[in-house]
Amino acid sequence: MKASARIFACALAAVLAGSLQAADPPAAATAAKPPVRFAIVGLTHDHAAGFIPSTRGRDDIQLAGIVETNAALVARYAQRYHLATNLFFPSLAELLAHTNIQAVATFTSTFEHRRVVEECALRKLDVMMEKPLAVNNEHARTIAAAAARGGIQVIVNYETTWYTANHAAYAMVHDQQAVGELRKVVIHDGHQGPKEIGCSPDFLNWLTDPVLNGGGALNDFGCYGADLLTWLMDGRRPDAVFAVTQHIKPGVYPKVEDEATIIVTYPRAQGIIQASWNWPFSRKDMEIYGEKGYVLVPTAEQLRVRLPKTAETEVIPARLTAPHADPLGYLAAVVRREIAPSGLSSLAVNLTVVEILDAAHESARTGRRIDLP
Repeated sequence: MKASARIFACALAAVLAGSLQAADPPAAATAAKPPVRFAIVGLTHDHAAGFIPSTRGRDDIQLAGIVETNAALVARYAQRYHLATNLFFPSLAELLAHTNIQAVATFTSTFEHRRVVEECALRKLDVMMEKPLAVNNEHARTIAAAAARGGIQVIVNYETTWYTANHAAYAMVHDQQAVGELRKVVIHDGHQGPKEIGCSPDFLNWLTDPVLNGGGALNDFGCYGADLLTWLMDGRRPDAVFAVTQHIKPGVYPKVEDEATIIVTYPRAQGIIQASWNWPFSRKDMEIYGEKGYVLVPTAEQLRVRLPKTAETEVIPARLTAPHADPLGYLAAVVRREIAPSGLSSLAVNLTVVEILDAAHESARTGRRIDLP
């Protein structure tokens, strides 16, 4: 067997065998553990609508309360998901006076992440927030400092963290080094626009605000690419960032950019992040090119791989296993200290993500490449 074919066969075997994650714990051991009790803080992020139903019927984690001050939002969520009114509280302090929790999942604006982490750090509560970590570097560093003082874990939830294909691509590229040294990564994320796809007014109010969201499409979808790229580069900070943004729909999004392209450079590689509220359809896909092959990730559960002297091959990888298969299972394992946050969800990687986004905004504003110290 030729060397390239042998490398591909080994990498493919590892992917299909599901060796990317640790095996599920024995059922008896899982059942013996009491569920991790957590609270949701904030409901203005529409991702809460998909998150709450996933908490039901689980024995590893339990929703114990929701903090929200907007009475209309409380009524809407209580009715939609048949939630008891005594599950809702006006503040974290009020919730803690009535029930015990071990962690918080926050669905506030990105600007409010800092406040939530500071409150939770004082109470020794681990925190998971929706991407991105923070609106800017100042907030991100404050979050990291508060977490360190409180001895808590902070993790960031991206939809793409739970894509089987992303982890399979990482294993082939990073672990098996099937395509050789990385040269270029191109990442596309976004959709037709938050208003166009029907996001709620509560979500739009802050998502299209340059202070509360830190930007527009650049932050909303550029963070996905910065996260994946930093992970693929083994946590390395880039040397420089250059970005171009546009207001293609100023009548719809007058205060924030709706189009962004970010070029992130390393000594021997380049990342291109295309974040947009102008795609003709929703997409979260990636192209990874090495010195001797490529791995394309067109969907959450599919790869297309080509190595020298081989035809492009489609790969359907094995599914991820607990506790790495979904955000709730991951949060429960982190709270129990069964795993340490790493990779796409980790605070370390996401501090670099925010640094890239900050540099991208500065580059777009000034028209200059931003060199990172």
